[in-house]
Amino acid sequence: MFTHAEVWRGIDRLAKQNGLTPSGLARRAGLDPTTFNPSKRITKQSKSRWPSTESLAKILTATGTSFGDFVSIMSDEPAKDARHTSQRLRSIPLDQASASGLFDDAGFPVGDGWDEIDFPNLDDAHAYALEVRGDALLPAYRDGDLLVVSPAAQVRRQDRIVLKSRSSETVAGVLVRRTAQRIELEPFQTHEPSKAYAVKDIAWLGRIVWVSQ
Repeated sequence: MFTHAEVWRGIDRLAKQNGLTPSGLARRAGLDPTTFNPSKRITKQSKSRWPSTESLAKILTATGTSFGDFVSIMSDEPAKDARHTSQRLRSIPLDQASASGLFDDAGFPVGDGWDEIDFPNLDDAHAYALEVRGDALLPAYRDGDLLVVSPAAQVRRQDRIVLKSRSSETVAGVLVRRTAQRIELEPFQTHEPSKAYAVKDIAWLGRIVWVSQ
């Protein structure tokens, strides 16, 4: 059985592990920045309050953390079987991702044109990282941020994705709508309108599962 203190401690530690404050962790997960504030942890009757399962699910997804790993960091002593390993990810600047020979037809990274980085606790052999250069994705992401993309992950509405069209355009944004005929993407740039792509014109897409900011 978990206690309130353990769950909130796990959230604080998860934020710290990712170089964020609890407010920053909430923002990354698409939540209100005040979601994990101390004032939200106690009711007006001075009783301990649980975080919602939805907010927990969102921060685990946003940080690429399994529930088992979250349980281990809630404890004062990490579980014996907790993973403390790293994996080497292929990495390339986002603005170079449209170059030929970097991806196969399914959107999996191939070829020798990649750099490599060490990345902790990611159980996805096909994941790769795209480095943001300049201000192309402001205000969502800044220069130097790393977008970790899983080409094998299931993609649903409101997921953050990277998409490559057959015309070689590579864009990142939020999946607004998906039908059998087309995909509608909302770019991260606030001044850009939503874009619709015919499914037949899409080379591949992958879900952004983690962001290093």
